[in-house]
Amino acid sequence: MASVTSRRNRSLCSAVTVICMFHLLGSCFSNSVERKIYISLNTTASCVRLLNATHQIGCQSSMNGDTGVIHVVEKVEDLQWVLEDGPNPPYMVLLNGELFTRDTMLKLKGASRLTGIAVVRSKPNPHADFSKDVLCPNDGFGIYSTSYGPEYAHCNQTIWNPFGDGLSYEDFQFPIFLINDENETQVIKQCYEDHNIPANGSVLQYPLCALQLFSHMHAVTNTVTCMRRSSIQNTFSLNPEAVCDPLVDYNVWSTLRPVNTSGQLDPEEKIVVVASRLDSRSFFWDMAPGANSAVSGFVTQIAAAEALQKLPDSQKLPRNIMFAFFQGETFDYIGSSRMVYDMQKGKFPIGLNNIHSFLELSQVALRNTSTLWLHTDPISQRNNSVMTEVKALVGILLKASENTNVTLQEVDQSKPIPPSSFQRFLKAQNIPGVVLTDHQGAFQNRYYQSIYDTAENIQLHYPAGLGPEEQMDYVTNTAEALTEVATVVARGLYKLAGGSDASSIIKADPKTVSRMLYGFLVKSNNSWFQSIVNTDYMKPDSILENKAPQYYVSVNSPARPTSLVRFVLANLTGTVVNFTKEECQNPKDSSNPEKHLYEYLWVPGSFGNSTTRTPFCVRTVAHLSKAVSPAFDLNDWGSTEYSTWTESRWKEIRARIFLVASHELEVITLVVGVTILIVSLLATYFINAKADILFTSTRDPGAVAY
Repeated sequence: MASVTSRRNRSLCSAVTVICMFHLLGSCFSNSVERKIYISLNTTASCVRLLNATHQIGCQSSMNGDTGVIHVVEKVEDLQWVLEDGPNPPYMVLLNGELFTRDTMLKLKGASRLTGIAVVRSKPNPHADFSKDVLCPNDGFGIYSTSYGPEYAHCNQTIWNPFGDGLSYEDFQFPIFLINDENETQVIKQCYEDHNIPANGSVLQYPLCALQLFSHMHAVTNTVTCMRRSSIQNTFSLNPEAVCDPLVDYNVWSTLRPVNTSGQLDPEEKIVVVASRLDSRSFFWDMAPGANSAVSGFVTQIAAAEALQKLPDSQKLPRNIMFAFFQGETFDYIGSSRMVYDMQKGKFPIGLNNIHSFLELSQVALRNTSTLWLHTDPISQRNNSVMTEVKALVGILLKASENTNVTLQEVDQSKPIPPSSFQRFLKAQNIPGVVLTDHQGAFQNRYYQSIYDTAENIQLHYPAGLGPEEQMDYVTNTAEALTEVATVVARGLYKLAGGSDASSIIKADPKTVSRMLYGFLVKSNNSWFQSIVNTDYMKPDSILENKAPQYYVSVNSPARPTSLVRFVLANLTGTVVNFTKEECQNPKDSSNPEKHLYEYLWVPGSFGNSTTRTPFCVRTVAHLSKAVSPAFDLNDWGSTEYSTWTESRWKEIRARIFLVASHELEVITLVVGVTILIVSLLATYFINAKADILFTSTRDPGAVAY
């Protein structure tokens, strides 16, 4: 009996060993098996869910993703197959980028035979207008309302974005992805042609090519609901898991002369404010190139700041100049409303009463006949003193453009100012101000807040044959045009700050503008940005990429564009100081009396003539301030005064294609599998129950047991 037991144990050990080997082999080859079944799409962008005080917008998939048979829609007539004729629903539509319109999407929105959409990016940019924003951006959060200029409220006089179809503010209950790579688009189409198109009119045969999209969103209804649920989780759960997050980041601001950030500016001291926005958006998450809507303005502003900082008397001007770069302006003026709120509450070193005048650079890259337009507010000018100051401001800017290639013209004073950060300041106090744009009325930008507001949109082109470094330093026509605008802005600011009439010596640097346009619109991972970005960021998750940054405000801060703008501004307007790395990175630990006036950045430096970089410390007045809506500090999630935008959380966003079998074959496979499982269980039970009989060997008759 002992020998039988030993044999049985050895058999069990062998079985266990075999099972373990199979498990190991399975774990080793599971990825390769998955790769044989699925083709992952790695260059996609998804539409995600966003919420405000009253609504939810965007898209989501079901919990485990949505799957459908692929059907390519390249013309409107192809929709009939998806909506009615196709015999193998549900379908996943591969939609031609030119057909990604409001009419098409609303037809598909109510279709029961549809589980998702993959949009093919048009290359080159589409000829038709393509803006997914609304006709009246940021409506309800600017200055014009029933109590202030009701005749201008809700864009009654001027439809600022006539190209907008409002699709970004619709709510879809299925996933929508952007296929951003031509090769992956071709892979999908090839799979479709090989498996989903019947040959010679025959009936479609399985397997069919299918697409699976994962983008399940946790938040629903509105910001009030999702923030309340997150708050309950944080209060009562041991493992809290929020369902949404406020859109947050930082504003970047600096001054010509340093300001004590730990105190308050003297009420008698006046500041000239020049501002631009840092963010943009599109229908798809983190796809916001913002070439004209954002980059053209802040690049011009940085170039003007550099030109002013180089002046020998810049530190002696009667008035200081503040350069402000606002984040989150797309979503109901997050950044500017926060700065105004902080100024009102005494939480910012500069107060509203310190502001002498305000100049905002909006979209400035698409000029017709070299003309830019000066917009002023007609309502505040009903006050005679404000009107006088506004006329003086306009006069100074007009004079600054003399003898340049830039023509400035004032818009009819009966017209309102366009959507702009200045509206939030004007809402708090009557401040003389001007918004500078490339449009007299409606936007010229046909791709406002879309994936096509790229370098191509502002005609940023390079000659063939140039390498990356050569492109970075090549002065394009666009760079020349924005350099001229920066020169005019710098001269106007110099005069507004009380400078002399000898402003003609002020000139922006075209090489600086060229480098910024390349870094902000083509490729941020270039030699110049590498030399000025703080070494703390030079890691695998670096803010530098081999592509253009995206200007979506998101929920992570500071975002890449925020950090890049700060580093560029610091490098161009700061001063190199003889600090060690420790002193530079921990200046507030020292007894330096200037520690509340400056920020210090330790940067890698350039290679020069050696093979190693020479790092150094930059002293700068470029600061960060919070760009989070006051509504979230006040816990007023249903606010109508401040932005309440949040972004849903999610587990994963991915897409893949594979071949799917017929429903009948899937059922047969399931039934056969269940049958085999039951038979195996019964056989195992029977063998185990009869083991003593089945595995007992016949003893040798002559054997003697002791």
